[in-house]
Amino acid sequence: QQIKGVFSGVAFSRDPITRQGDAVVIEALPGDASQVVSGRLTPEQYRVFVPTDGVEFPVHGNQTAKWRIPEDQSFPVDVLGMDGEGNIPPRLIQHVAYLVRHIEDRYHGIPQDMEWSYDGHSLWVLQSRPITTLLPIWTRKIAAEVIPGYIRPLTWSINQPLTCGVWGEIFSVVLGSSAEQFDFQQTATLHHSVAYFNASLLGQIFRQMGLPSESLEFLTRGAKFKRPSLASTLKQIPGLWRLLRREWVLVKAFERDRHQHLEPGLVALSHQSSDTRLNTLTDHELGDRIDQILALLQRATYYNILAPLSLALRQGILKPNLTLMDQSQLPEVASLKIIQAIANQIHLLLSPSAQVQENNASLSWDQVIAHLQQSPDGLAILEQLDQFLDTYGYLSQVATDIAVPTWRDDPRPVHNLLLQSLNNMAATTPQANPPSQAQPLATPRKTWKEKAVQRRINLKGQVAQIYDQLLAELRWTVLALEQRWLNRNCLQQRDDIFFLTLDEIQTEIRRESELYGSSFDQTGQSDEGVESLRSSWGDRIQQRRSQWQQHQTHGSPPYLVYGNDPIQGIVAAPKGLQERQHYQGIGASPGQVVGSIVVIETLQSYATLEPGTILVVPYTDAGWAPLLTQASGIITEVGGCLSHGAIVAREYSIPAVMNVANSTQFFKNGQVVHLDGGTGRIAILRDEFKPTR
Repeated sequence: QQIKGVFSGVAFSRDPITRQGDAVVIEALPGDASQVVSGRLTPEQYRVFVPTDGVEFPVHGNQTAKWRIPEDQSFPVDVLGMDGEGNIPPRLIQHVAYLVRHIEDRYHGIPQDMEWSYDGHSLWVLQSRPITTLLPIWTRKIAAEVIPGYIRPLTWSINQPLTCGVWGEIFSVVLGSSAEQFDFQQTATLHHSVAYFNASLLGQIFRQMGLPSESLEFLTRGAKFKRPSLASTLKQIPGLWRLLRREWVLVKAFERDRHQHLEPGLVALSHQSSDTRLNTLTDHELGDRIDQILALLQRATYYNILAPLSLALRQGILKPNLTLMDQSQLPEVASLKIIQAIANQIHLLLSPSAQVQENNASLSWDQVIAHLQQSPDGLAILEQLDQFLDTYGYLSQVATDIAVPTWRDDPRPVHNLLLQSLNNMAATTPQANPPSQAQPLATPRKTWKEKAVQRRINLKGQVAQIYDQLLAELRWTVLALEQRWLNRNCLQQRDDIFFLTLDEIQTEIRRESELYGSSFDQTGQSDEGVESLRSSWGDRIQQRRSQWQQHQTHGSPPYLVYGNDPIQGIVAAPKGLQERQHYQGIGASPGQVVGSIVVIETLQSYATLEPGTILVVPYTDAGWAPLLTQASGIITEVGGCLSHGAIVAREYSIPAVMNVANSTQFFKNGQVVHLDGGTGRIAILRDEFKPTR
């Protein structure tokens, strides 16, 4: 059939130039499609922003209506490369954008290059083919929560092979010999110092396993998924059964490894790092200690991946009442309760003159310390605080990043939480306990479903504690090695070592051992050797540090990037998307609240939160928990019902919505919003907070 086009053109479901973001690029002209592809005429160019998480395509079928944009949906359209408006009807451009994105969705998310023509009545697809230069697809939706922030080389050189290797082990259980076709070390990469997962590879692996390509997002974020091929699922039943058997005995397997390997190893490590012996070890001995920790981490990472997946699987199947779940074995929850108890003791001990005054002057930590040192009860509280840091000092803002200081290294986050609690108590009537603290571990209302899920929650907490402790021990070992190299002038400043890779560090330790022996001391290396090493490392470290710092100035990284070449810059979201009045995320903690927005992108940038604050953050880790408890509502860019933030929010009955992409950009300080933590819906009520009189 010959189509006589009134308007025609080509559409790219993803921008082939920027290779990131949610833009559909459309080139169009009046007439048939040959004019656009001939190159003789300059087409009108449009970019249509179709949010990846904001559009649900219908179940695949042949009905024409399913390929049309719903009447109640529209997307922002930018006209590029020309002055004023184009000649193509905006609604037609939106239909084309929806259609090409629908085709992309049908073909496992692979970006499409589509030729189209509109005859005045119907929109025709002339042909569509994959854009091979935009493969693989990289996503940070899950990576942003697993290892958030801007990653330094040493952290990545440790985490990437550990995580990818364990995922490869899990996939191989199902795939057997078929796993040999996949390079599991390509599961993750860095773009602009930010971690991304290989969505193309993961999708291919899951389909090979007979599961939907969205299986990982379904388990971790509660995302919807398409029905897999029945034939492929049946083919992999033996492998899936092997994986399910591992899930069934996961608690027993962890208990065995914990008693035989993990706890004995941790005890030996902690004894060594709790006194001055760590600083007396030679480079070779510190290298051996690093290898010992990595061997334990290899074992712990297996459980750190499988335990949350097992919890998500059981929670998704059994649908327990989440309000009955006890999270007290999770380190972030347990530490918060102890901090709150210490704050209550300090509050009772402080004299009225030391409380917050009517002029809103707040206590400083020095004032609190000075007051506590004046009485035996105060000294006992300070001893409790030291014991707390001994127990929970391994926690940090980002537990998976050894370059980030732990609470033992820098206890200011703990001090800030205590101050915040004290100032809030003095200004308002304190609640005796968070609502969920009244929930006992065992309650008559729990059914077998809640009990089955509770066992996996407990397992997740136990695994997280050991995993985070091992990473903290690794950090302290690396810092001891760095101090030795600083003393010998091999490094120029603190934190330089985090801009080396693990292989570079191990290579230098081996070189020292070969030249000077395993008992090499800081006095044994010649000035020429030090100068050679410093010259070799100096420029490399400086270049990496400068690049890492520069990446942090580019704005929020995109959630999707395409292709193997590093992206050249961050493309800002269109103004039209920033002016939406409603946002949809994942409801993670029930309840409704109206409050004023406060956007915080790093823990270092926050002060005391006012009552009624709805906190917007990029992600949540264990170190964020003290801040989250002060909010009246929580919005995060990533995560789901099992995120750290969601768990803390439910524990303290704070309404929370997870997985609102780019929310730290879209929401502005002072905006008043209505947040529904049950449905995941957020509505902007007004742009600025106006206090009532």
